[in-house]
Amino acid sequence: MIGKVGIECAERGMLPDWIIRRGIRRLCRERLKAIKSATSLYPDNSELGQIAYETEAANQQHYELPPEFFELVLGSRRKYSCCFFESSDQSLDEAEVNSLKASCDHAQVYDGANILELGCGWGSLTLWMAESFPNSQITAVSNSQPQRKFIEKRAAERNLSDRIQVITADINSFAPKRVFDRIVSIEMFEHVRNHEMLFERMWDWLTPEGKLFVHVFCHREKTYLFDVEGPSDWMSEYFFTGGIMPSAELLPKIANGWTLEDSWLWDGKQYQLTAEAWLRLIDQNKQKVLACLAEHYGKYSQRWFNRWRIFFLAVAELFGFADGQEWVVKHYLFKK
Repeated sequence: MIGKVGIECAERGMLPDWIIRRGIRRLCRERLKAIKSATSLYPDNSELGQIAYETEAANQQHYELPPEFFELVLGSRRKYSCCFFESSDQSLDEAEVNSLKASCDHAQVYDGANILELGCGWGSLTLWMAESFPNSQITAVSNSQPQRKFIEKRAAERNLSDRIQVITADINSFAPKRVFDRIVSIEMFEHVRNHEMLFERMWDWLTPEGKLFVHVFCHREKTYLFDVEGPSDWMSEYFFTGGIMPSAELLPKIANGWTLEDSWLWDGKQYQLTAEAWLRLIDQNKQKVLACLAEHYGKYSQRWFNRWRIFFLAVAELFGFADGQEWVVKHYLFKK
């Protein structure tokens, strides 16, 4: 078990990456042992009165940082989720495009469709769809004002404003006034605790022939929660409060009334390559990143720089564990 002293040393930048990586792999083994011996780690959703919890914490941890930070550590499309590398020597920018194309193909997006994106991040998919399907209308939903402003600025720069509407809303209270041909969601369902309620609501947001596409990271067998119970729950505390690691079969199992039309699996090495690319960028742009973090964290900017590095290391090691066969990425296409 990695204790407080080890974490403190890592956050102060006193440990080399190889020691941090070894510690993360040890935690991965401990996590596997714990979840495989547990009978059920998913809550009884009949007792949950809302879709997601800790939505404000998620905002503060990821989405309220200055957009300039993500411009320094992500690829040119600002895709803050798993990318797809056709080969290990492809660039991050190429992998971003690969994954955006794959998502649109798997979602069966077509020109002229009315599309709702839930959890749009920094707009990578929304902007891609607006560029690729010029007769479509995209409604993008995020719980972050900085993300809305960033996407609206990018859309204006690319003459796409007439195709995109960005809404700032909490998923718990979001209620669209129209129906859509497609709902797409990239790595938002991991912030949801009551998936049944969300599936019920999305049913009413789609046309009779509409379809739902979901991209999630997951464990191949077990669902577990990101709760803070001790020092080893560092990621839960600083980067994923209120989150969930779904199993590969969780969403099809609880999508009552929906038909799973198709699904796809990317092994964890795709996320490993993505996170390693983010790590290289944060290191390459260290001084600019530190200046950006200082605007948000003040005198703690160096500590937070180290925390973000540890976060990228943790993502890389988790998804690269067991040659990418334990933690993976799934795409699902559901229809009504």
